[in-house]
Formats: sequence, structure tokens, C-alpha cells
Amino acid sequence: MFQYLILFLVGVVAGTLNVLAGGGSFLTIPLLIFMGLPPVVANGTNRVGILCQNITASLSFQRRGVVEWRYVRWAVLPALAGALLGSKLAIALGDETFKHILAGLMIVVTLWTLWDPLKKTDHSQRPFNGPALAVGFFLVGIYGGFVQAGVGFLVLAATTLAGLDLVKGNAVKVVSILAYTILSLTIFALEGKVDWSLGLVLAAGTMAGSQIGVHLAVLKGHDWIKRVVTVTVIIMAIKLLMS
Repeated sequence: MFQYLILFLVGVVAGTLNVLAGGGSFLTIPLLIFMGLPPVVANGTNRVGILCQNITASLSFQRRGVVEWRYVRWAVLPALAGALLGSKLAIALGDETFKHILAGLMIVVTLWTLWDPLKKTDHSQRPFNGPALAVGFFLVGIYGGFVQAGVGFLVLAATTLAGLDLVKGNAVKVVSILAYTILSLTIFALEGKVDWSLGLVLAAGTMAGSQIGVHLAVLKGHDWIKRVVTVTVIIMAIKLLMS
């Protein structure tokens, strides 16, 4: 029961992070591994929470009127194609290989977000570029299908370079991730790589966190969260590398 409570609470934090930018799975996948799941199963189980979180967040963004479907159309189909490739690759790898790749990604992506090269980008001066968004989301789909963890940072890079501001970019992000997570979760489930009991507890937490994230995203008051979780992610990555 205690591990379920911890998983739920971490899910709340992860759901908040995932809506705002990304990186929540850098908390939840290692936690699932530390709870005893094989790394590839932890990767699949994590997607139950991602799916439920993005259903909730997508509905919330839609209610607030910030989802613009002309942008979403450029993103969803390429993301689905990429996720198919990425999910197949993740399942084909062994547990030890995946665990060490995950730890490396945790360190690299976290340090990249501290540098935050897109922070000073002037969104208002960049016209919308549909083909750039499509190419970006194909690559995002490959990465998201493979590991999901940290994909939000890549999504916001793609939407920023395509000319979308952070609020519109977040809305495109959650709808697109919802679409390809349905596909990737199905692939993992058919291969028996999902623990549904832990996944549903995690989902309850991420759904609650997604509502906090949507609220903060609209208010644009979330920079402090990245500072709070950075040290935790780095510690978890080191522990994974040493285990």
C-alpha cells in the first residue's frame, strides 16, 4: 500500500511536469524500476499514466479554447509513424541496455533543459512552418515511442522552431502525445510489457497532476518547477547507472 501511495504522489508531480514541458517520466520510470519492474516493463507501464494524463490535459486545453486543430493536423500523423518505429525498437532491446540508455538520457536531457537554448526565442517573429512541424514530430514520435521520458522538451523545441508560442505548443503537444501513446501502449501491452495495477495507480496521480499543469501553463508561472526536480532526476540517473 505504501508503494502505491508513493507512486501516486510521484505521478502527481510527473503529470504536472509533463503538461508544462516534459521530464515527468524521468521520475516515474526509474521509480517503477526501483519497485522491481524490469526496465522494459517499466517503460510500458509508464505509458498508462501518460495516456490518462494526456486525455485529461487535452480536454482541459480544449475547454480553455487553446487547441488549434490546424496545427495538430501537421503533428499527429508523423508522430504516429515515428512512435511505431520507436516502440518496436524499445521492445527489441534488452533490459540492461534500455536501463543504461535511460540513465544517459536522464542526464543529457536534464542538463540541456538547464541550458534551455530556446528560452530567448522570439515566437512572435517566426511564421508558422507546417512542414518543419511535421518533420519535428516524426522525430519526436520515434523518441516518444522508444522511451517517452523527456519527450516534452523535444516537442516544445519542435513547436517553437515551427513558430508556435508556448501555450499553443503545449496544446499541440498533449493532443499529439495522446494520439501516439494510444499506439505505443497498445504495442507494449500486446507484448506483455505492461503492469496494469501499478500503471493505473500512476495514471490516477498523473491525471491529477495534469490539471495542475494546465492551470500553470495558462498562467505561465512554472519555471520554478524545473529547479525543484533537476537534482532528483540526476540522483536517480546515477543510481540507475550504478545498479
